[in-house]
Amino acid sequence: GRRCPRTREMQQSVPPYEVLPTEVNMEELPRSTTVLLEELPRPPRDHLVWSLFTTLYGNFCCLGLLAFIFSSRDRKVLGDYSGALSYGSTAKCLNIAALVINIIIVVIVITVVALIVSGAINSMQPPHYGQNSFSGPT
Repeated sequence: GRRCPRTREMQQSVPPYEVLPTEVNMEELPRSTTVLLEELPRPPRDHLVWSLFTTLYGNFCCLGLLAFIFSSRDRKVLGDYSGALSYGSTAKCLNIAALVINIIIVVIVITVVALIVSGAINSMQPPHYGQNSFSGPT
């Protein structure tokens, strides 16, 4: 049958089996214990700093505050990696939504200010009178 690659790796790392000579007594040999350590999965990102900045600088409709709440580290500290992954993903989506809305608001504000300034500059210029438009005394 097929074996998983991890089993093959473990079998390759084990030294080959050697038969002990019959004159060696097992009781006289030193005892040893082999401990295999499994590497823990890397904890998921919680986007806490990003959520903090979104809360402080772009908290449109409390999206930044919601992202900050979802990115709290309690799930990661408790070892609930699937919950932390879900909450981190939600915090990321809320941060992206808040960022897009803030960019749109900034573009709208800059456009409105530019239109107002250009309109104000045009109204400050004196009107151009043509030669026929002067109606003086006749």
